[in-house]
Amino acid sequence: MPVKTVKGTRDIFYPDIEKWRFFEEKAREILKTYNFKEIMTPIFEYTEVFARGIGEDTDIVHKEMYTFKDRKGRSITLRPENTASVVRAYLEHKMYAEGGIKRLFYIGPMFRYERPQKGRYRQFFQLGVEVFGSKNPYIDAETIELVINLLEKVGLKGLSVKINSLGCEKCRPVYRENLKKFLESVKENLCEDCKRRVDTNPLRVLDCKVPSCKETVKDAPDIQQSLCEDCQKHQDRVFHFLEKMNVKFELDPNLVRGLDYYTRTVFEVVSENLGSQNAILGGGRYDNLVKELGGPDTPAFGWALGIDRLVLLLDNKNFDFSNKTIYVIPAGDSIDYCFSVAKNLRENELAAEVVADSKSLKKALNYVNKQQGRFAIIAGENEAEKNMVVFKNLENRSQKEISFENLVKEIKDEINK
Repeated sequence: MPVKTVKGTRDIFYPDIEKWRFFEEKAREILKTYNFKEIMTPIFEYTEVFARGIGEDTDIVHKEMYTFKDRKGRSITLRPENTASVVRAYLEHKMYAEGGIKRLFYIGPMFRYERPQKGRYRQFFQLGVEVFGSKNPYIDAETIELVINLLEKVGLKGLSVKINSLGCEKCRPVYRENLKKFLESVKENLCEDCKRRVDTNPLRVLDCKVPSCKETVKDAPDIQQSLCEDCQKHQDRVFHFLEKMNVKFELDPNLVRGLDYYTRTVFEVVSENLGSQNAILGGGRYDNLVKELGGPDTPAFGWALGIDRLVLLLDNKNFDFSNKTIYVIPAGDSIDYCFSVAKNLRENELAAEVVADSKSLKKALNYVNKQQGRFAIIAGENEAEKNMVVFKNLENRSQKEISFENLVKEIKDEINK
């Protein structure tokens, strides 16, 4: 039996990889304009980092993490998300000692044991940002505006922002008790997981995707009615800044997100083009997480975007997948000259491939056609003696002789026609 990928994983290669590179390059370009610096964290951490950071009773920790013992018996987990890892790095390297606001971003793979479906895999890729050191609601709004700016720059349409507040340590306990009383009264209509959550973490019930649970919580208490004065002021200011930044948003009182560390602002960006699982990204404020993981009292805000799902939305019409490689074909004993030709092209930022293995010109041109190549150069012994090549445009079936000296200029002119 031939080897194959593990369920929930996949290989990504040309031409799809071009969309990934396009998005990553555009993301880095835009994040730089907002003064974000890149961080790379390990793919695996001690399990405690995620159990403490994400929350013991979340589905991620309870059901979805890839956890194993290393050879010394220590519990290790492949990262299911990266906020907890970035917070661990922020603390371990004492980034807080520098003072001020720290803006970080990351791009990389995450791992969760979920049911694979369109745009959702067990190894998936995320772009995420984290802002440490400010409680200012302006940070919430600007960090949301950043991602809308990015998504629009890569050509996405049909997007909307859903937003809510989860309150703080002062007002959330009141809401939690009100919600728990309501859920106790409808407990028989909930799935088995949500029946457990009623006692352990009732807010998680609002995030359940089971249709019967979604229907049951429609009449649940509205967290907006329980916000304290400070949380209400914070939300009002976030809304004010979003309006000034021309970011369209909708208040969704049932939006809670799937991670326990969020406080106050939470949000999602959804697409009308992704079906029922329509969230492209989500995030929010987590003012207590740094302290809970052993650091100083440090407010923070961030989001994470699923690149796998985003790539599904990128329109192929916005990409040029045509093969611009110049195929350099030897004729006779001229491979050394072909290398010189290819080197000249590569040094001038033109892609070139020497067709070294073909035993005849006909077979070489057949190979180029199979690659959907548009341009070929024949560089035989006669061409080497004259210090020139024969350039073939395979699209219009034209050919011409070009001197080595003028090669780069004339080929660039041909490509750009």
